[in-house]
Amino acid sequence: MIFTGLEVGPLGTNCYIIGCAETGFGAVIDPGDEDARILEQLQHLKLKCQYIILTHGHVDHIGAVGEVHAATGAAVCIHQADAERLVNPARYSLLPVDSVKPKTADRLLKDGDKIQVGKTTLEVIHTPGHTPGGVCLKTEDILFTGDTLFAGSVGRSDLPGGSHNQLINSIKTKLLAFPDATKVYPGHGPASTIGAEKKFNPFL
Repeated sequence: MIFTGLEVGPLGTNCYIIGCAETGFGAVIDPGDEDARILEQLQHLKLKCQYIILTHGHVDHIGAVGEVHAATGAAVCIHQADAERLVNPARYSLLPVDSVKPKTADRLLKDGDKIQVGKTTLEVIHTPGHTPGGVCLKTEDILFTGDTLFAGSVGRSDLPGGSHNQLINSIKTKLLAFPDATKVYPGHGPASTIGAEKKFNPFL
């Protein structure tokens, strides 16, 4: 599997690009800003972007969706509970959204869905708490956790639609069930593992 990440935007959002080396198909996870850098990386990796997948609908994760979609034609995917945030970002954001182009989702995700990127399969895990439609994505021994789980921390739950109890329940019942060696790639900050978070994360 082809895999790389880049930090974008003023909040340092982790945007990830994955791809299938055999077919040349790829996907962008959380294009929060800096569309030119994301598109340049896709070109560098020689990937045809099939999907733009959003772990949730906050503006720092969706800021470059419109531009990346326009350049690639990739299908935009988000959980159905966060879909309105794509269409009306100003209603849900505490940050400026002047440059964010509203975009109707092409595919509404639900728990257990599979997204096929060439011969690479991503499993959708619904993990509400940070937002109602927050999801994590599992492929091979990797978890993309968005703003649900960070290295040594967890996502905020004090924003509209958030719930701390729901967030902790999502993490403990769904994410911590994976093997300790599972790699955690969050929406902000450094990578970790499930084992490290079980042992050291003070919120868990």
